[in-house]
Amino acid sequence: MFKWKKLGRIFNPQEIENIPWMNEFAQAPSVLIFEKFIRVYFSCRPLADVKGQYVSYSAFVDLNKSNLFEIINIAKKPILKLGELGTFDEFGTYPTSVIRNGTKVLAYYGGWTRCESVPFNVAIGYAVSHDNGETFSKTGNGPVLSYDIDEPFILSGPKIRRFDDSWYLWYIAGKKWIIDNGKPEPVYKIRMASSQDGINWIKFNKDIIKTKLEENECQASPDVFYYKEKYHMFFCYRYSTNYRGKQNGYRIGYASSNDMINWIRDDSKAGIDISDEGWDSEMISYPHVFELDGNIYMMYLGNQVGRFGFGLAQAEN
Repeated sequence: MFKWKKLGRIFNPQEIENIPWMNEFAQAPSVLIFEKFIRVYFSCRPLADVKGQYVSYSAFVDLNKSNLFEIINIAKKPILKLGELGTFDEFGTYPTSVIRNGTKVLAYYGGWTRCESVPFNVAIGYAVSHDNGETFSKTGNGPVLSYDIDEPFILSGPKIRRFDDSWYLWYIAGKKWIIDNGKPEPVYKIRMASSQDGINWIKFNKDIIKTKLEENECQASPDVFYYKEKYHMFFCYRYSTNYRGKQNGYRIGYASSNDMINWIRDDSKAGIDISDEGWDSEMISYPHVFELDGNIYMMYLGNQVGRFGFGLAQAEN
């Protein structure tokens, strides 16, 4: 069982001035470790347009490695350009997961497009950085992982990992859309794919985490790491409807596996929950676990799925 000590909120985009495309939200943190600092990638938004529509950009903030609450640098521009007219990522890049590959840094991200009958669709894009992750170039105008006959829509939430010279991508895939109070809401589950080169992927084509709350439970942000001869996954989950408040909002779950394919879910071992008050008192979501100087940390989102930034917790045991 894990037990996490909350250290506090690290970054709040609403406190940042003079960066209009980073007006609010700091969603889905993903860490890249350097010698003297850690770089935390996240997704943010400018103000909505006159029709109430958002776009989403990916950015980063650099934190002092010896004091993770000290911000030493903030991205001057988005790390990725939005897609061209009609492409899968025309309206957003969220979320983003990064990993080193030799001298390059690879990014896997959710690319958003708008739809007519439902609000959006998402596929997973791939980009490469040659300047230590400050800027990324797309390898093409299309996604590296997209919907197909078994996964018909919403491939998003990529988390990239490498174990034993193989690449693994955990992500979510849409199951269906349901109508709640006249509005469509997506239902999605956690899935996995593997690759030998990080570009050509073999999907496992099955949901790997059992549902707990209800049949239409939504799961997201599957973050996997290897510790004490076992694979551990922290993820988030919520009810399918009325989930924008405290009662049905996101919580962090936990599962373990010996082979990355068969997972045993036991949320009682997650060791972290909402706070009694403050920025994470209604929901917590999008966990990202990383090791630094012998300690294990988790970054996560608070209320309204990261509208007010992300926080940090440390494993006590």
